[in-house]
Amino acid sequence: MFDRILFPTDGGDGADATFDHVLDLAADHDATVHVLNVADTTHDSVTRVGRDVVDVLEREGEDVVDAAAERPADRGVETVTAVLQGGVGETIVAYAAEHEVDLVAMPTRGREGLDQLLLGSTTERVVRRSPVPVLSLRPDGGAPRYPYRNVLLPTDGSDRAVEALDRAVALAARSGATLHVLSVVDVGTIGAEAYSGTDALVSASEETVADAVAVAEAAGVETVERVEVGSSAARGIRSYIADHDVDLVVMGTRGLTGVERYLLGSVAERTVRTSPVPVLTVPESDSE
Repeated sequence: MFDRILFPTDGGDGADATFDHVLDLAADHDATVHVLNVADTTHDSVTRVGRDVVDVLEREGEDVVDAAAERPADRGVETVTAVLQGGVGETIVAYAAEHEVDLVAMPTRGREGLDQLLLGSTTERVVRRSPVPVLSLRPDGGAPRYPYRNVLLPTDGSDRAVEALDRAVALAARSGATLHVLSVVDVGTIGAEAYSGTDALVSASEETVADAVAVAEAAGVETVERVEVGSSAARGIRSYIADHDVDLVVMGTRGLTGVERYLLGSVAERTVRTSPVPVLTVPESDSE
């Protein structure tokens, strides 16, 4: 499933804390890990050392990727290293496209203060624009469990949710995990009792979940199905994670809008920010 994994890193504690999980994935899939550092051109980093003009960020970046590449070598994982100049998010997305990577894996927070924040809002920009799935890893959430035992698929039946279903089924089958298919009927601030269309939404969600479960079971994956009604899809997802020992969330990056109450647009970004477990966001295959 994954042949080339891109790991953008700034050398901070956040990147270091999540790299082991990336290596678990790479070793299991026999994948090459591309370790990338972006020398952010929005910062003035050129200075003079003796008679030489050097780029401090590029020099630091070389140290970062060289240090990171030592760990995959110890585990027999092949690596490629690169230091590039540019805007951080844009450069990550461009690298993923140019090198045909299958997955971008990055922590949700990088180094802070004068050393620059690499991966906070940058992760969200990459999630929105990446042509390939992005695995967002929370560095303070402890070591993620692998192989996965419980994979959660929040779904609304949109095209991007279908793309996410295919990924979730494949990952669950590979790990022998249970796939939890969840639809949260988000009635917002008006309340379930006051919303006249709730019953119809619940019925549609039950059909969507049943269809997804049928796909998973046809692939030999054990499933759990659930439809909930609540005022926040993101909170419903987080609550389900906590109550069901979920190891990984897989979701599309955009979903239905309008009266049908979208699940997977900004909800995906809120889940990336707040989930205690890794979140794999999946774009449509023709995403640019």
